[in-house]
Amino acid sequence: MAEDNQLQHLDDGELRLAERHSVPDAFLIHEIIRHEGEEELARKPGALALSGLAAGLSMGFSFLTQALLTAGLPDTPWRHTLASFGYAVGFIIVVLARQQLFTESTLTAILPLITRRDRATLLGVLKLWGVVLTANIAGTWIFAVLVHAPGLFPPAVTPALQEMARAAIHPGFAGTFVRAFFAGWLIALMVWILPSASTSRPLIVLLITYVVALAQLSHIIAGSAEAAYGVLAGSATLYDYAAHFFAPTILGNITGGIVMVSVLNHGAIKPEIEERLGEGERQERRNANLRATSRAGKPKAGR
Repeated sequence: MAEDNQLQHLDDGELRLAERHSVPDAFLIHEIIRHEGEEELARKPGALALSGLAAGLSMGFSFLTQALLTAGLPDTPWRHTLASFGYAVGFIIVVLARQQLFTESTLTAILPLITRRDRATLLGVLKLWGVVLTANIAGTWIFAVLVHAPGLFPPAVTPALQEMARAAIHPGFAGTFVRAFFAGWLIALMVWILPSASTSRPLIVLLITYVVALAQLSHIIAGSAEAAYGVLAGSATLYDYAAHFFAPTILGNITGGIVMVSVLNHGAIKPEIEERLGEGERQERRNANLRATSRAGKPKAGR
């Protein structure tokens, strides 16, 4: 209310300009993302699968672009610092193309669940996760098969691809889980920030995913393209992929995204959500009472 009073001196055009430059509050961001989650939960499995497959294929370009930059830069201490910018390419494609990425759903699909907390929504989230994760992983394996084709890239690129593939599969479960925890946290934060980013969306995606690559954190989809390439190149086995990459990474991404972003940010505005929902329910009851009173006051039709 105080803000409205401070803006009373502005005309209509200036008010519209101020609204375009204002940042949405936490409740509005929550509801924008929750609405996206509701739309995702309502989508048909076939549509989710195709969008998820496209996202998995697109995420392969994070692996490829970073490898191309690594191969093109001199072997210096700062090579990884610059090559890490390539990791953002797949994420930028996925976000701007509105493709279905599993790690984004640790926020979008979870907000409807922790708002309603019912069995039907839980089952919807599990179905969404199952379809999208399967399609994402399938897309990364297809991309890895394509990239592994002999003679596709200059000879200098192959060692860079193999180096990244070996780095994606860490031998320690706990270490990979922690790296994945931070990656899931950052990606969910990225999704939370995007509604207020406006035209800066590509820059936000670039900066946050750059940190993921720079810190060599573990992301279940981007890393799957790397790990799958390692299996195809013979530097890792399917067991290594499943036990040393997939299992700790998926657990870490889910935990980081849900606990550090979904639960914390929802909890911070939970009283406001309950107040607004309660007011909506009270208004609905008032409307129902008015309709009932109106019907009762109408004279009965005589013969």
